[in-house]
Formats: sequence, C-alpha cells, structure tokens
Amino acid sequence: MININKLPIRILPSSSRTLVRPFVPGSESQVEHILFRIFSTPKSDRERIVENLHKRLEMPHDMSKRIFLRHFENMKPRIPDDIELNEIDKQFIGAYFTQQYALESTALFNPSIVPHPVQDKEGITRFIFSLRAIGEGHISSITFMEGEIDKDFNITVKDNSPVIYEPERKDHIYNKETVIKKAIDLELFSKINEPLFGLLDDKFTFDDLNNAASRLINSNIDNNREELINSIDNIKKLALSNFTLRFDTDDISERAIYPASPSQSNGLEDARFVRFTDDDGEITYYATFTAYDGKKIMPEMLETVDFKEFRVSTLSGSGAKNKGMALFPRKVNGKYMMLGRQDNESLYIMQSDDIHFWYDYKPLLQPRFDWELTQIGNGGSPIEIDEGWLVITHGVGPVRTYSLGAVLLDKKNPYKVIGRLENPLLSPAKNESSGYVPNVIYTCGGMVIDRTLILPYAISDVVTKFATISVDEIINSMKKIG
Repeated sequence: MININKLPIRILPSSSRTLVRPFVPGSESQVEHILFRIFSTPKSDRERIVENLHKRLEMPHDMSKRIFLRHFENMKPRIPDDIELNEIDKQFIGAYFTQQYALESTALFNPSIVPHPVQDKEGITRFIFSLRAIGEGHISSITFMEGEIDKDFNITVKDNSPVIYEPERKDHIYNKETVIKKAIDLELFSKINEPLFGLLDDKFTFDDLNNAASRLINSNIDNNREELINSIDNIKKLALSNFTLRFDTDDISERAIYPASPSQSNGLEDARFVRFTDDDGEITYYATFTAYDGKKIMPEMLETVDFKEFRVSTLSGSGAKNKGMALFPRKVNGKYMMLGRQDNESLYIMQSDDIHFWYDYKPLLQPRFDWELTQIGNGGSPIEIDEGWLVITHGVGPVRTYSLGAVLLDKKNPYKVIGRLENPLLSPAKNESSGYVPNVIYTCGGMVIDRTLILPYAISDVVTKFATISVDEIINSMKKIG
C-alpha cells in the first residue's frame, strides 16, 4: 500500500473573482444606439460617472483607466473623426463597452504545477500552478496561483486577487510556409485559396493577409465568390489562432488566459504545463491545451519564460488530433517527445523535430486493469527521475470513475514501458464522489522534489487539493514489465 499524504489545502472556485474584459453588443445597430445615448449624456456628468466607476472597481485607478481607454480603442473606428474627445470622454465611452466576468463561478479544477522561474528563498521551492476555470456559458479559461514548499514538504498557497486583468494581445508575424503547412494539415488549403498566398511575402502580418484577401475577393468575377470568401475566412481564423498575450500586472493570480481567438471561442481546456530545458540549457515553460470552438477541438500550445508574456500557437500534424497532449521536459535522442491520445482509449507516444508539428506516433499503453478498462490517458508531462520517466496516468473505470495511476518509461527509450501500477495511486473516496462531475480524481501535472511527488489534483471538478507521495514507494509498488 502506497502512503498518500493528503494535505489540508482546499482550492475552491469563487464567484467574486472577476475578469475585466471587453463588452461586445450583439449587433452593429445596438453599438450605434449605445454610442448615440453616450454622446447625449452631458459632459458635466461624464467625469462624475467615470470617477464613481474607478472607486467601485476593486483595482488601482491607473489600471481601470488603462482598461477603459483600451476598450475605447475598440470603438474608435465607429466614431466620426470630427467629434472632439478628451481623456474623460474616452474613458466614459470605454466603460460602456467593458464588463466583469466571473470566470470561475461554476468550477475550478484540473491543476498543473511547475517550479517558479524565480527561486530566491533558501530552503524554499516556489511554484506556479494553473487551473481550469469555468464561468458563465460554460466557458473554460486558464488561471494561475503560486505557492511555496518548505524542506519538510509543507505547502502554502498565496491568496488570490479578486480581480483578473485582460492582457494585451498582439498578432504574430507569420511565416508563409508554416501557415500553408498548417492549412494543409487542417484541410483548409485548397485550389480556391491558393492564389491568396501568391499575394503574400514570405513574412506577413494579419493586416497584410486582410489586404491580400480583399484584393483577391474584389478581383473575383466567377460564380464561386461565396466559396472563396468562406475559404479565405478559414485561413484568417487559422492566423488569428496564433498570437501573443502580454500582462502588465505583477501578481500572477491577476492573470488569466481567456478565449482570444475563433478556435478558443468556447474555451481552453486542461493546460498541461512543463518546465522544458533545451539542449543549450535555456529554460522555457510550455503548456499544451485543448481549444474548443463549440464544434471541434484543436490542440494548441502556450510558450513563456516569465508567465507575463505568452506566445499562443496551434499544433498541427496527424498526431495532433485529440485531447491530452503532454510534452516531455527535454528532448530525448535529439527529438521532441509528447504523450497523447489518438483513439479515445489508449495512451500514445510521439516524436518530432519541430515542436509545432506532430506526425510520428505509436501506441504506448492500452487499458488493462479493472479501474481503467474504459479509457486511459496521461496526468501531465513525464517527470524525469533516476529510474526513467515517471508518468502519472488517469484511468476511467466503472460508473465513469476517474482514478490516477503511474507508469515508468525507459529513460533512453521512452517507447518502452518498464513498470506499471496495477492498482490506482489515487481514487475518489466515498466522501469525494459527488460534485460538478461526480466520481473524478484528475490532474494535469505534478513535480518531484527530493524523491517526493508533489501532486495537485481535482476532486469531482469542485475542489483542488494537494498530496505528497514517496517516489520510492511508487516505484517499488510497480509491476515490472518486460
């Protein structure tokens, strides 16, 4: 029997935590009506209203000011140039196109943990962990918290800020060859939109893409105009799914990655973060997650070095077609390695020369034991230990009960499974079986410190807890394979 040390920490969702984001009315006519009423408001009233808003919102004055001005910029193209506006006027307009969204009011779960980029305390390991938050409309986003682990493995978690701030979004400079390759993988490239790329340079911006699209559509005199427009719109959506987010707040709990592209419109699910060490020793934090637009899923990736600026990219290739992709923390035999699913039943392993394209995949592990006969998957990125690659798994058993397991992969040849737990590492206890999604224990990643596994896990998508587990006990309990 493996000793599981369950800590008293309980992370619960809070409806008081709100994201300040743009408000987009349902139609252009409504926008016009709102603007007409705004301009009908006496200037003498505008300063008073803006000042009261700054006092009411739980954020620094300069932050709310920047938010209102940023959201004003969204409306600026709809305002005649001959209307003179001072800064208060702009804030006043921006405030009416701003809303607060309780992004974790429904659920908060599926944690992933990594060491903090800054380790500045003797005998203390700082960490960052992400969570999947669900709010109004069942929209998922990624939130962050931070904490500390002392030498006795006591864990403390820092209190959250009540306000989460919207990041600044910047579109990428696109590589034409890469965009074409991704479009082909996603079956978006066709003869009808091929001329579009002939109008673009090897490197281009989204504005360049928009202008080229307009030229092509306006020059089209055939009967397939509607088909051309739809085809080009798909290329635009692909481009818009690759961008950068920049936060200007110092508190990590004030940052969240909320849907910011067409592919993410219905949520970002189950980020699996990993601290990746490149061949030259450079450290980058990656996270694989599932983007959902309400109809189809798309595997995507976050990339950051400081958790302030995030590069968001789509993942492509025949191997990048399902949920639950998890990157190894370094290259193995000169290749990027990834775990994932292909058939909604088994765990697969992939390798690639390019971190954004995945074609080479093979089955690694099939359901075998009673607690995982329905489906197995990973519980985060593999963790390198002396014996090999420790992989936390999840298995789905009777009554769709989710339990956690563990396997050990060969360090030099991770295609080879050398050990596997026959019994669950962690299963829902009787008093943990009810909630938003009953009978579920789930994690998106742990980490190891001094032969101790630090494992955050969610219970029934309602509460997130922490456990510490001896790596030696896990390894010694495994059934040897091969």
